[in-house]
Amino acid sequence: MKISKKIICVGLCILLSIPLFFGCAKEEEKVKVTLCEVTHSIFYAPQYAAINLGFFEEEGIEIELTNGQGADKVMSAVLSNNIDIGFAGPEASIYVYNEGKDDHTQVFALLTQRDGSFLVGREPDSNFTWDKLKGKNVLPGRKGGVPYMTLEYVIRNHGLDPYQDLTLDNSIQFALMAGAFTSGTGDYVTLFEPTASMLEAEGKGYIVASVGEEAGKIAYTGYFAKKSFIEKNPDLIERFTRAIYRGQEWVANHNAAEIAEAVAPSFPDTDVKLLTTVAERYQEIGAWRDTPIVEEEAYNKLQEVMTQAGELEKIAPYDKVVNNTFAEKVIQ
Repeated sequence: MKISKKIICVGLCILLSIPLFFGCAKEEEKVKVTLCEVTHSIFYAPQYAAINLGFFEEEGIEIELTNGQGADKVMSAVLSNNIDIGFAGPEASIYVYNEGKDDHTQVFALLTQRDGSFLVGREPDSNFTWDKLKGKNVLPGRKGGVPYMTLEYVIRNHGLDPYQDLTLDNSIQFALMAGAFTSGTGDYVTLFEPTASMLEAEGKGYIVASVGEEAGKIAYTGYFAKKSFIEKNPDLIERFTRAIYRGQEWVANHNAAEIAEAVAPSFPDTDVKLLTTVAERYQEIGAWRDTPIVEEEAYNKLQEVMTQAGELEKIAPYDKVVNNTFAEKVIQ
């Protein structure tokens, strides 16, 4: 039986259109997720690696990233449904739970396990000891924020009273601290990277200590969403967590120079050499989690720090604030 050229032509057109059709379908399946981070820092390298290396894209997620410039602002955006997922310290979720909200937030993945700030002074000091803060003025960030409380915790551990032996000037907004310090305010300032190293490179400040190294492991920065959002979007939360876990694994298995190259697109105005130095610093103090699971011991340590700082009146149950369901699933 003869087959007409017309039929063959139509058949070929249909076959050629199949890949295009499925390509469009795959593109349509991609979900946009609005993510608000507490600040923009290479401290969150696994997140930027996950974004820039296409791990979110491979999970069918398009990330729309914004900078909240403070955990309180990130939480407000989540509670008001202006964003889907917040990225900040778990303390924000503890505060909200203790307020008695029914639809409180839950932390479902942890990215960092140490404080990421560095103490910066006006002069190089290779022999710095924490007792040198006595009588000094320090810019610590927002009162009630984890960087502020962790610094207080470290100061106490070194035999100083943060309210009697030195001045913690919390009158300056987090995003403006570096500028205030270089303008002459304060004897020391706590800064995240790459800001701390940038000041050092410019000769305007010098890193003298790591707050995270002194404080030890703590549930520091993680991803959270309202319970209702998590319950309505379990598949999305799982895919999001898997992308983060892949970012964590990638960072754990690559050196500082490779990490710097991977995160560089997220820091277009920062020299790759500087990013390498910063990545190396964070590797040295073990800042990054290698899985997204929020460990109970680290969560309790956070509440201990908050209690000592006078910011926590009652303990928030681990199983209410933390939801490890998705983290446990993706690492299997």
